Amino acid sequence: MYQSQRPTASTARTPVASTRVAAVAAALLLLTVAACTKAAEPPAAAAAGGAGADQQVRSTTGASGACTAETYNGGVPKLDLATITVGFAQSEKEANPFRITETESIKQEAAARGIDLITTNAQSDLNKEIADIQSMIAQGAQALIISPLNSEGLDPALEAAKDAGVPIMTIDRLLTSKTPCVDYIGWIGSDFVEQGERAADAMIEATGGQGQVAILLGASGVNVTVDRTKGFKDRLAATGSALQVVAEQTADFTRERGRSVTEQLISANPGITAIYAENDEMALGAVAALKAAGKQPGEVTIITIDGTRGAVQGIVDGWIAGVIESNPRFGPLAFQALEDFYSGAGVPATTIISDKEYTPENAAAELANAY
Repeated sequence: MYQSQRPTASTARTPVASTRVAAVAAALLLLTVAACTKAAEPPAAAAAGGAGADQQVRSTTGASGACTAETYNGGVPKLDLATITVGFAQSEKEANPFRITETESIKQEAAARGIDLITTNAQSDLNKEIADIQSMIAQGAQALIISPLNSEGLDPALEAAKDAGVPIMTIDRLLTSKTPCVDYIGWIGSDFVEQGERAADAMIEATGGQGQVAILLGASGVNVTVDRTKGFKDRLAATGSALQVVAEQTADFTRERGRSVTEQLISANPGITAIYAENDEMALGAVAALKAAGKQPGEVTIITIDGTRGAVQGIVDGWIAGVIESNPRFGPLAFQALEDFYSGAGVPATTIISDKEYTPENAAAELANAY
């Protein structure tokens, strides 16, 4: 049975339809044939979140050396996923739609598969995430799914898992200096560089390629921030755009910081005509700052990344020009990966998912599909 344990556990929620498991399996098996391949249109891996809440595998790498229980870090016991306890370590407090949806997806897929699940939340504290992972191992978790807070710094937790023979599947943020099938089974996430590139394309289209841009950077120390920044800047340079990045400052992926940083930036740089926010929460904070400054919808062009309902509504209302999706519904793919790990089918080192885009043309119709 699905369970959530305290003191570090978050509250349990109800299951999603288990028929989605087969779709996930089909998608992954089709795409582990060759390294670095792109799927034409694999079957949708439907997950928690209602109509249109699908997550499609776009490509995989490392398929030729797919990780199994026999090959993981010298070999771990081959277990029946349906009979073991799995732990999920959430990195950030569930105060924004991305984290809420991510955790919900993990919980609902566990419930749909009848898997015992322990969940923890690190509340954006790296030391707590380390302690959470160690605690779940002590509680009897035999496999882990983790959403790392930082791309580096989880070494004590990773070593504890190795010592206990507990394999780890990672989602969302990448452990940049660690080795797949040694430190972790594999990673499922978005192509964050490509997200930045697509955000640049959307910005060029929305602004005509002219103006002064401020960047609201995400949290320091994570590959998401580095990659989204690189993709955006590199695409502006590659296209020869006249858009000029005049300011950039960390706003930590939070709405509060998005607002305060935007207030500072537009005060110091009154010529700013556009804002690239590296997530929707910062974008919505920017909208609040612009409203407080007496700006009108569309006066400052905002492009952002995530796909939350609030940001898509911002497009409908005219405050946001475009949103590049970053899909957090990892539950079906993560649990299918664990099943393939134990069954011997194997898990690729990297699984890249497909992310859609919200525009002024589709925002109203797609609003119900945002998270």
